[in-house]
Amino acid sequence: MPRTTPYGSWTSPIRAADVAAAAVTPDWLDVVDGDVWWAEARPAEGGRVALVRDTGEAVEEVLPAPWNARNRVHEYGGRPWLAVGGVVVFTHWDDQRVYAREPASGEVRPLTPEPAERHGVRYGDLRPGPEGEVWAVREASTGPRRTDVTRDLVAIPLAGGEPRSLAASHHFLTAPQLSPDGRHAAWLGWNHPAMPWDGTQLCVAEVGADGTFGAHRVLAGGPDTAVCQLRWEGPRTLLALADPDGWWNLHRVGLDGHVTNLAPVEAELGGALWRLGARWSAPLGGGRHAVLDAGRLAVLDEATRSLTPVAPELTAWSPSLAVSEGGVVGIAAGPRRDTAVVHVDLADGTLTELTAQPPLPAAGYLPTPVERVFHTAEGEPIPAYVYPPANPDHAAPGGELPPYLVHAHGGPTGRSHPVLSLEFAYFTSRGIGVVAVNYGGSTGYGRRFRDRLREQWGVVDVQDCAAVAEALVAEGMADPERIAVRGGSAGGFTAAASMTTVRTYRAATIKYPILDLEPWTGQGGETHDFESRYLDGLVGPLPDAADRYAQRSPINHIDTLAGPVLLLQGLEDEICPPEQAQRFVESLRGTGLAHAHLTFPGEQHGFRQAATIVAALEAELAFYGQVFGFAAPGVPPVDLRR
Repeated sequence: MPRTTPYGSWTSPIRAADVAAAAVTPDWLDVVDGDVWWAEARPAEGGRVALVRDTGEAVEEVLPAPWNARNRVHEYGGRPWLAVGGVVVFTHWDDQRVYAREPASGEVRPLTPEPAERHGVRYGDLRPGPEGEVWAVREASTGPRRTDVTRDLVAIPLAGGEPRSLAASHHFLTAPQLSPDGRHAAWLGWNHPAMPWDGTQLCVAEVGADGTFGAHRVLAGGPDTAVCQLRWEGPRTLLALADPDGWWNLHRVGLDGHVTNLAPVEAELGGALWRLGARWSAPLGGGRHAVLDAGRLAVLDEATRSLTPVAPELTAWSPSLAVSEGGVVGIAAGPRRDTAVVHVDLADGTLTELTAQPPLPAAGYLPTPVERVFHTAEGEPIPAYVYPPANPDHAAPGGELPPYLVHAHGGPTGRSHPVLSLEFAYFTSRGIGVVAVNYGGSTGYGRRFRDRLREQWGVVDVQDCAAVAEALVAEGMADPERIAVRGGSAGGFTAAASMTTVRTYRAATIKYPILDLEPWTGQGGETHDFESRYLDGLVGPLPDAADRYAQRSPINHIDTLAGPVLLLQGLEDEICPPEQAQRFVESLRGTGLAHAHLTFPGEQHGFRQAATIVAALEAELAFYGQVFGFAAPGVPPVDLRR
């Protein structure tokens, strides 16, 4: 018989440590000689990224500690490993050099020189080149500012030595891919102020007998067309995901410049190229292709120009698709399935999980996301996923409405998916509802939906999140006096902007945020090169839009803050540096506004260490209890200052 207990005070078997354990996540998957390989982030090892493979009989570690297969290219990283000729080539986080591990001896040796300063030269998006070489993007620091960076495409000899520069067509590049006959190389490039989802160019160059590149030609893409993935199909054709018609569709691109959409559909088969090496499609042969339709697996058939959903119980696949043994292998999750490496047999639909995940709590403690579409006052759709409170051991007193957390995803060119989230379940199993909002600007809904946020960041995202929260209140699902907004990175900005511009929320959790817009540009110097012109599109170009930058910066509106805030920040964050949160907190001192500020040494953008994940979650739960007036059993209180 459930006990009658106020929302928020329910006891739960889901601990913050369980959430941290579930953060052992696979990444960067591929198939090597029939075996499935992937990188694996391990919070219990300080966030180290290991490399493992499934031989069919066992999962073996390929790169044991202390090796950490991760890199800083664009700060979000690029493909960090490659198996070529039996040799494992990888980037190591500690020094950002490229290393090779010999298969027989296990010996690890450096392939690139040690940089003059720590992390001064970085490599990513490793690709096979001609025999004896690996191709990659090289990123080099040229000065003291975060934006003092140059990039080029390089060939790294497997024998070691100085990398050889191949091309530098654009300020931002993906690694070149060699055609099957070895005569051409193709890559993507773009320049500021464009982001890769705004406009990119598909470039191709001849490869000379001496391995040098000739002058490049542009085959597809442009200022208003984003190509997010390319792959050689044959010596004279490529397959590319591009959005000339407003949707990322799969195209065949010939060396003669002829471009054909293989199946024109109003569906997003690609995504935002935050990390170099993402792969949303893989050829199956016979005119069929595995693709991701807004993150869900489907088969595209050229003959019928159709998409057929596959494994619909998995609602979010990472852009890391590969083909193996008559099926598709990848990294996926669903409403009742945690993230795992899976194989789907395309003949009979059989689904096999290749990774062993920690046991999940009983189903009664896990909320099932409810897919909803809310609307703005102007009728624009706002997709969202509602995670209601769920715990079979407790029931709320009659007439009490639950607190709700409005979750704003990062990016902001990103999205939430309807999947099992132990982080959300940590709250819902304690009687706190969560709603994840895909506000205007999110991916998965076409370019027009993304463009709703153009020069409207801090307006459309704030209004859409508030509209969802207010709709839940109007439906009698949420307590209007106990609604909080939460988010990290760009979601942290939305949370802070919400607290200073609307009166929907009573509290906010703001993680590794942007709080002061003009300094968070190339001119201000407080962000990295990749995003240093991002705000040209999200807010407007400087100096013309300077007033808009000031008006939308939460730090300039401390006096309008609607309630207490909790700030969580990694101290080694190069994307949203800690000085932003520190200035915000300093502005709060002496105002009488309740706030807490927790910092975490050794953490970059996003939290990777188990101890940090636990501390941050427990602090967030305690914070809501202190603000909303319920007991939060099992967690220490946070130090709310004024």
